[in-house]
Formats: sequence, structure tokens, C-alpha cells
Amino acid sequence: MAEPVIAHRAPAVLQLEPGTYHWCRCGRSKTQPFCDGSHQGTEFSPMAFTIDQPRKVALCQCKHTAHAPMCDGSHAKL
Repeated sequence: MAEPVIAHRAPAVLQLEPGTYHWCRCGRSKTQPFCDGSHQGTEFSPMAFTIDQPRKVALCQCKHTAHAPMCDGSHAKL
């Protein structure tokens, strides 16, 4: 299994509105933490997730979280 690119070693803390989002799993996207299609030709695919009400989230950008797409602090151990 291929390893994802570490996009950043800190989460993206964002205020998100209700809707469906696509989190980048490969780490190659130029629109981190969201997918821009850069995974094409790799074994990676984006992860869709839904926000039901406006809220602040911390999305993983190191791509090693065990709680995708949310940050679990894994970036501190890389």
C-alpha cells in the first residue's frame, strides 16, 4: 500500500457550513485539506463527509489520522 504525502504537519482548523465535502487522502491536492483530483493515477480516493450544522473542525493534513478526516494528533509523531 502506498504512503500518502504529508501535506502539512498541523490540522486545518476551519468553520464549515452544512454540506458534503471531499477530504484529500493522498496529500497531493493543492486545495488542502480538500480533494482537487490530484489522486488520479494513484490508489487513493477522496473521503466524502457531511456536516449537518455549522461547526468548527480540525481536518487532518498529515494523512495519518486514525479518525479520518478529523485530526487525532498523529502529526506530532511524524
